[in-house]
Amino acid sequence: MRFPTTHTLTSLLALLPLTSIALNIIVNNDDGFGSANIRELYRLLNVAGHNAWIVAPVSNESGKGGTEVFTTEANLTAPSEFDLVPKGAPSFGTDPNDSHIWYYNGTPTACTFFALDYVVPNYWNGTKPDLLVAGPNFGQNLGPFLYTLSGTMGATYAAVERSLPAIAFSGGNNGQRSYKEINKTTPSGFPDPATVDAQLSVALVNQLAKNGLNKSQLLPLGYGISVNYPEITSLTNDDCVNPPFVQTRITGGAEVDTAVYDSTTGLFSYGEVHPAGANTCINGDCALPGETTIVNSGCFSSVSVFTVDYDAPNPGSKKARKLLEPLVQRWNATANSTVTSRRLRARANRSARLVGNAA
Repeated sequence: MRFPTTHTLTSLLALLPLTSIALNIIVNNDDGFGSANIRELYRLLNVAGHNAWIVAPVSNESGKGGTEVFTTEANLTAPSEFDLVPKGAPSFGTDPNDSHIWYYNGTPTACTFFALDYVVPNYWNGTKPDLLVAGPNFGQNLGPFLYTLSGTMGATYAAVERSLPAIAFSGGNNGQRSYKEINKTTPSGFPDPATVDAQLSVALVNQLAKNGLNKSQLLPLGYGISVNYPEITSLTNDDCVNPPFVQTRITGGAEVDTAVYDSTTGLFSYGEVHPAGANTCINGDCALPGETTIVNSGCFSSVSVFTVDYDAPNPGSKKARKLLEPLVQRWNATANSTVTSRRLRARANRSARLVGNAA
């Protein structure tokens, strides 16, 4: 499917200055602060008039999910990915050529907190972030299984949990590479895939900035967005250079890994299944197509909305809770507070008696 005319229009819209609705944006990822995708997104966000700062892992931290790991070393024990920072350098700092590009030797989630609790209060001169964006990842993060596995998603939902709206971008082009390897020209005449993904991402950020609830809270509290792109073909042809955005849900056609045993080697590898447990629509708009289904169907980009309220909704929640009774009881604030107060008073009286007897 080809969209060359639309591609040109989207590119122009993505790069228009937006000083009247410029956002302060933290840019994180799990592929490392020197990777091609994050650098192009950072560059084009700033070209569009936003105030974007990179705060991302010093090297590849893919597949860490929401794991929060802070370094125990004050200095790097190995060079950063792509040798942008040498061994022995501080475990956090800035790119030698750009003070708005920060690295930290930790997981993506740790980088989100490092950004919010160190970089912003110490270097943003009182300015607060309006948005965090993560990625675009080298590789898609489709379905609920990869939602929990992906470091890109972990960096994103960590921000949402800290009351900061956030968007995760994940691309269909695998093969991580340095920002120094971005092609200025391609055989198709369209930009490098890293540039295309960044243009699409900026267009979506601009749309959110235009329509957001307000600048201080672009999305409803506790909500985030997950975007997945198909493989961009611009390095060889124009078959997929501007995949249109489609509203989707996370479940639906989603894959989950299995453990596949090789009797010859005695080792396991992973396979894929499409279980009902990962594809049952419980929350959200069940009329929407699944993001996996949409992205795998052709040159389309999926946009799913998620929330970090993981409580199960009714009526399923009521059914599950009923199965645990009478062992598990509902909390009665008044009754339980009275019982707790009585227990505390009794404990205090016993302590007083013990002190009196000891005297």
